[in-house]
Amino acid sequence: MIRVLFVCLGNICRSPTAEGVFRQQLRESGLTERVEVDFCGVAGWHQGKAPDPRAQAAAAERGVDISGLRARQLNVGDFERFDYVLAMDHDNLAAIHGMCPEGSQVQKTLFLTYAGQSDMSVPDPYYGGDEGFEEVLDLIEAASRGLIGELAKRTGHRL
Repeated sequence: MIRVLFVCLGNICRSPTAEGVFRQQLRESGLTERVEVDFCGVAGWHQGKAPDPRAQAAAAERGVDISGLRARQLNVGDFERFDYVLAMDHDNLAAIHGMCPEGSQVQKTLFLTYAGQSDMSVPDPYYGGDEGFEEVLDLIEAASRGLIGELAKRTGHRL
């Protein structure tokens, strides 16, 4: 089993969207039984809360239901449990590196690396309009396809 964790700041916009989109793509690719996925935030402001209603609505427009997801905060145990800890932006990645125990073998990188954009962040749509949530979905869908491709190769799964 390969374990993937998506990480953003507050855990109510980008990372739950990534979890929902990625989980849907796992189902479509036939990798559900080989990959476990979760999401969290580096900050604990929204623990236990559902994703932002705008994120839920934008995801639902694309057939992805994230309404049942609940926010939680990144913890040290995540670095033992997960194989990939994928950050939505550079600040999240810095926080991940700051928390990661020395000697951990977890893959820590920006999520958009898997969309061929190794230095690009998924922008936080929280303070913007609906178009920001659409952009986030476009970026997450592209990165999810790239990650699915890598995981398929890693597991020997044919897409």
